[in-house]
Amino acid sequence: MKNLNNLNEKPILVSFLVSGDPNIEATLKYMKALDEYCGVIELGIPFSDPVADGSTIQEANVRSLSNGFKINQSFDLLKEFRKDSDTPVVLMTYYNLVYNRGIEDFVIDAKKAGANGLIIVDLPLDEAEEYQKICKKHEFGTIFLVAPNTPDERIIYSDESSTMFLYLISTFGITGTRDSFEKMTFDFIKRAKSLCSDNSKLYVGFGISNEKHAENLISQGADGIIVGSAFVNIIKEYGDSEDTIIKLKELAKELHGGIEKGYAKYIKSD
Repeated sequence: MKNLNNLNEKPILVSFLVSGDPNIEATLKYMKALDEYCGVIELGIPFSDPVADGSTIQEANVRSLSNGFKINQSFDLLKEFRKDSDTPVVLMTYYNLVYNRGIEDFVIDAKKAGANGLIIVDLPLDEAEEYQKICKKHEFGTIFLVAPNTPDERIIYSDESSTMFLYLISTFGITGTRDSFEKMTFDFIKRAKSLCSDNSKLYVGFGISNEKHAENLISQGADGIIVGSAFVNIIKEYGDSEDTIIKLKELAKELHGGIEKGYAKYIKSD
């Protein structure tokens, strides 16, 4: 059984889906489909102005919101998922939605629903003191993001403030699939590993879409990869169908294979 205590015995795949894309019932099916290959599922709560996301995930937000998505549906979705799985789930959203509900109420509701942690992509760490206190009070995971241009001292601070894992943004810009990764990304992974606690978990996201990406990033020492747009593109193309489930599983299996290859290389080189 997967849980937070064995989150990273080996590098893992974190899959990202947008709640309600194309509908809540389909999202639940897709979470279950990906569960076999994922160490963590990241569930996005749609927002009208997702500034950190590229066009693929922006469109997924629009599809969900156009169908009348409400925040409570993400919590209800998670409760249903919890009937069959204990795979850790982190919610991803923007601060406006958390602030409007009330930070503590949001954290309490999320935890009751079965979430293990929260990513608020537009909440600066310097302004997150209250949020961190509330999460600590309720034993709820925090995840902060760092990028290749983040100074060393900021990476250390972000690592100390992230109780679940540290999110390494692979490159500059917004989410979306890319053909390859530059040396900058690999150097960033190594720099972060040298700065963060030995017990920290460093997961790399943005732009990852295939087995080779997974292999290359894990071989540099990443503890996991976060994949979103590649899965969301499948959902966009095949909609609410059995074909989507098949394609999601195929990609998750491919990425998992890349992780295994990358980890073998990393162990051999260590």
